[in-house]
Amino acid sequence: MNAYALIILITLLGEFVLNTIADVLNLGTLHEELPKEFADTFDRVTYRKSEQYTAARIKFGIVSSVSGLVVTLAFWFAGGFEFLDELVRAWKLGDIWTGIIYVGILLLLRGVFSLPFSIYSTFVIEERFGFNTTTPLTFFLDLLKGILLGLVLGGPFLYLVLWLFQIADGMAWAYCWIAATVLVLIIQFVAPAWIMPLYNKFTPLEPGELRTAILGFADSVRFPVRDVYVMDGSKRSKKSNAFFTGFGRNKRIALFDTLLKNHTTDELVSVLAHEIGHYKKKHVLQGIVIGILQTGLMLFLLSQFLSAKGLFDAFYMEHVSVYGGILFFGMLFGSIEFFLSLLMHALSRKNEFEADRFAVVQTRNPNALIAALKRLSSENLSHLTPHPFYVKMKYSHPPVIDRIHALQKIH
Repeated sequence: MNAYALIILITLLGEFVLNTIADVLNLGTLHEELPKEFADTFDRVTYRKSEQYTAARIKFGIVSSVSGLVVTLAFWFAGGFEFLDELVRAWKLGDIWTGIIYVGILLLLRGVFSLPFSIYSTFVIEERFGFNTTTPLTFFLDLLKGILLGLVLGGPFLYLVLWLFQIADGMAWAYCWIAATVLVLIIQFVAPAWIMPLYNKFTPLEPGELRTAILGFADSVRFPVRDVYVMDGSKRSKKSNAFFTGFGRNKRIALFDTLLKNHTTDELVSVLAHEIGHYKKKHVLQGIVIGILQTGLMLFLLSQFLSAKGLFDAFYMEHVSVYGGILFFGMLFGSIEFFLSLLMHALSRKNEFEADRFAVVQTRNPNALIAALKRLSSENLSHLTPHPFYVKMKYSHPPVIDRIHALQKIH
């Protein structure tokens, strides 16, 4: 085992151990007393159910993580990467198409492996706790759409990357960075109008008190929006949410239809004010810029390791190739990516507090957002007392109780 293999193995095992420690610590926070802040929203039955749901999700996550790690290591040390490479090379399709097919087969194998876990999550766990409304037909149509989108968007992009690294030598990483940036920006603009409607139906919010209140608030904070949409989230789950996405003319505010059934107008306006806060505070733009910079860093480092023979030796590969270099460097980059994800989670939690503050300052109604957060926690069976280490490892949003305490301090 050479240095590359050792670094990758330590990264895989280290991340697994840290995540497992976080899971075990979080399981230890269950069976605590209901926080007094939620006494008006959770009854004993609902709180117990939320703890059972949390435990089920964590235990399932541990099982899927162990399984994924075992299969990855078994495939690696059994020479699976080399076996597949020799198989695809025998078809003599040229380097680029060989690379596309090689990566495609690996993605297909990963999808086949993860499919039973996805089915169990949706049709057993979510069903058991009363959330699932996804039919088998919807589930497999979503799967098919995801594959087709991957082929339409990912296939040509992978072809371009492989081609650039073949012809552009030392500047290939920069050209790939430009291409990736353009693709990300295009998707940000077209996703609300073209991609998201492939999965859900978006209907303009009907005229009435709620529409008037939302559009009035948007106008008061100078947030130009053409319409507010209701998304048929109940097609897949009874959980509630709201979100903002897109840029320019394709900006879209969307409310899950499940959200409309259980919240007052003031609560819904406060939820939308929070989403608008992300836009006004430039959190969306911030995330895109950071993502683009991270991609540039990864591509530059990739260019330095792309042909490293030791990296291929670590995976028992006989032939050095661009597609193999991209794949194996991705695993080598995992340690950096893991720590970057922790920083991104911390930044995201900070942004959530900022968006909450924006909503309260602009609506002058902290009680409405607090009530909405409490009700959403009850509806979605949220874990109210997560372990701090688990929060740092996995939470992109602060725990609800921390958000409530922060809102109560705003005057």
